[in-house]
Formats: sequence, C-alpha cells, structure tokens
Amino acid sequence: MAKMVDPKGRGTAGRPNIVKSAKRGGPGRSFWMATGVVAIVGIGALSWVASRPKVTATTIDPSLPPMKAQGYLMGSPSALVEVVEYADFECPSCGQFSTVTEPDVRARLVNTGKIRVRFLDFPLPMHKNTLDASLAASCANDQGKFWEMHDQIFATQDKWNGEATSNPRKVLKGLAEGLRLDMPKYGACMDAETHRAQIQANQQEGERRGVSSTPSFAIGGQIYPGALPFDQFNKLVEAELAKPGPAAAPDATPAPADAKQAAPLTPASPRP
Repeated sequence: MAKMVDPKGRGTAGRPNIVKSAKRGGPGRSFWMATGVVAIVGIGALSWVASRPKVTATTIDPSLPPMKAQGYLMGSPSALVEVVEYADFECPSCGQFSTVTEPDVRARLVNTGKIRVRFLDFPLPMHKNTLDASLAASCANDQGKFWEMHDQIFATQDKWNGEATSNPRKVLKGLAEGLRLDMPKYGACMDAETHRAQIQANQQEGERRGVSSTPSFAIGGQIYPGALPFDQFNKLVEAELAKPGPAAAPDATPAPADAKQAAPLTPASPRP
C-alpha cells in the first residue's frame, strides 16, 4: 500500500538417500514423518491466515456535500452498491489489486449487477510518472477506452514507472497504439494535458474523504485502505447488500448513461 508523503541443499542426487532412510525406519517411521509434514503445513497455513492484515476503516464525514467528480464508471448505473476506488497508476499495491483481485471483482460482482465501480485518480507526489499515466487513461477515455488503457497501464507498470524510464509518454503512446486509438487526437490530448484539472479534482475528492494512501475504497460511507483480497472485498460488499432498504452509494453522484458491463481484463502487451 502506497502512502502519501512529501516528494521525495542439495540437488536431485540427494533425494534417493531420503527415500532409503525412510525405508530403514519401516512403515511406522514413514507414518510419523508424513504426520509431521501435515502438521507443519497446517501450522503454516494457520500462521498465514493469522498474519493477514485486518481490514480497518475510517468513516467518511456525513456532512460532506455529494461528490462532484465523475471519475470513470464500470458497471450498470442501476447496480445495488457503488464502490469508489482511489488509485495511483504507479502504486505497486494498486497494480497488484488490478491484476490479482479485480478480475474476480468484475466477473463476480460487477457483471452480476451487485456493484458498480467508480475509479478516481489519486496521484501520489513521490510517483513522478503517475500523472502522465492518468493523463493517458483520460485521453483514452475520450475515445471510449478508459478501462482498456487502465488495464494495460497496470499490466505494464514496470515498463513506464519512475524506476524504469524518464520518458513514460513513449511507453504509454505504444499502449495507445496497441488499443488502436486515433493517435492524432490522443497526441493532442496529451500535449495539452486536457484532463489535468479533472485528475486533480478526483484527488481532491479523495482528500476531503480522508484518503491518504492507495489503493483505498469507499464502500457504504467507510474508507478501506489497501489492496484488499477478493474474499475481504466481497465480505464488505455483502455486508452492504445485507443492510435493510435500498443499498446506498457512498455519494449520490449520477452515473453516466453510457456506462456498460465490465470487460475482462485486457492482456498485457507482449514483452520484447
């Protein structure tokens, strides 16, 4: 999870000996060895479950005015619950959520009509290439391909991030070409930084709601930080769906009329 800060043995030849040793001990020894292995695996699994971070939340100030930023919508406007995701394209945890958890979110929650997801940029100051990535995604949105560009940007994060290049726009342009965007329009949009103010407005909405790290998710008036695994994400959604009365979105923001079903994650461009 990225937080907002100021800029700033032996090989296969040894295996027969193990088998031979087990044979000398007879069936009883083999049984106890197997039992020990099972016990160790079981303890390891319990330790892994116990070590998983607990989901903590902060409450969004209910006196805040409704969210004005539209962001980018995935799913049906009539979905029962709205989840707002605040993310930074250069944030490794955001990339993890996008590539590991989001496929299940789309298939099992968005495409079944349970939720709609609204993505809002939250560029962190220590990520020097993230603004260019947000601009590229917003310019792709002008041509109806925000989510396709979103997927490609996260899938190729190690190609364009601040550690990989000082010229991220060259890599991002290649992604745009792969999506068959109208490149003169895309180029003009990037050169003019047409959507910079929109990106800043998205971030300001998050700051007003107490977001300080990425990714963070607004669900039912609460902000949950971190790259939530699907089971935890799903529990939060199910808890919201179980509330009496119509499920409320975190903010009463009207959804665009052209919102459509989430597409499967687009595959990453082949690596050279």
